[in-house]
Amino acid sequence: MNEAMSVRDASSSSASTPSPPSTTSVATNLPLVSAFLAFAIAQFLKLFTTWFKEKRWDSRRLFGSGGMPSSHSATVTALAVAIGLKEGTGGSSFALAVILAAIVMYDASGVRLHAGQQAVVLNQIVCELPPEHPLSNVRPLRELLGHTPLQVAAGAVLGCIVSFLMRNS
Repeated sequence: MNEAMSVRDASSSSASTPSPPSTTSVATNLPLVSAFLAFAIAQFLKLFTTWFKEKRWDSRRLFGSGGMPSSHSATVTALAVAIGLKEGTGGSSFALAVILAAIVMYDASGVRLHAGQQAVVLNQIVCELPPEHPLSNVRPLRELLGHTPLQVAAGAVLGCIVSFLMRNS
């Protein structure tokens, strides 16, 4: 007899039940797809910029850090722009993405660039050590870590272009 529910009981019980998962797929997530595509394009372009600069093909550039354009900058910029295009620029998600992009790009052209420059000097010092020195056989440090401001800017422009093109497709 007490099986009848009032409107109030129905609304309180439906509020506590979890909503069904969204049917949106990852493939239609504009920020995610834009970020991954910008990263892939930037890494692919490094093959050609390396050839243009050094006149040699280096397939390791597909997976390495450093070089032109910055794939880190392209990725975070594409993410921020796509979030801004999809959700607007007034939300917390956009603010978070812009701050993340600023930190990543600052790090790429600052800390990581200088760490790479220090690696060049340290590798040179190790090369000049006598063969009997315990550090003379140490594996060289990676020198291509960071980006110049131009490489960071090129990556950011690429990220913007990718997001705008993805929005229109």
